[in-house]
Amino acid sequence: MAGGGGGRSKGGQKKARIEIIPLIDIIFFLLATFIMVSLSMSKNQGVNVALPGASTAQSLGEQQEMEKAVTLSVNEKGEIFYNKEQVTLSQLPLRLSTYKTVTKDPRVIINSDAGADFRHVVGVLDEARKAGIAKVGINTDKK
Repeated sequence: MAGGGGGRSKGGQKKARIEIIPLIDIIFFLLATFIMVSLSMSKNQGVNVALPGASTAQSLGEQQEMEKAVTLSVNEKGEIFYNKEQVTLSQLPLRLSTYKTVTKDPRVIINSDAGADFRHVVGVLDEARKAGIAKVGINTDKK
């Protein structure tokens, strides 16, 4: 056997090869999937409510800087939610003061249902002000 035959080694067996191109395809697919899932998870921190409309609603780019803010939601029944956890109005000051001491730049977004009683929304806004949080926004839909 002079010439040694193609891809065979000295023992007469073929060398094992790892095909890397299909592995690269799988890795890129997994990377894209994880990116899409992580982007969809970070969108909404509050409870789903029917937001009132406003012609001066913020664009998506301005909302991204408020992503680290705490979302206070008031639904149509007057229930208050700190992010997605239901709280009472009496529990809210402790939560907000803890948030203010832990966070360097505290921000609060009020996410109120269009049909919610306005006194509940004002109560939540008042508690945020009493806690000393200056940056308070109200979430709306664009008209």
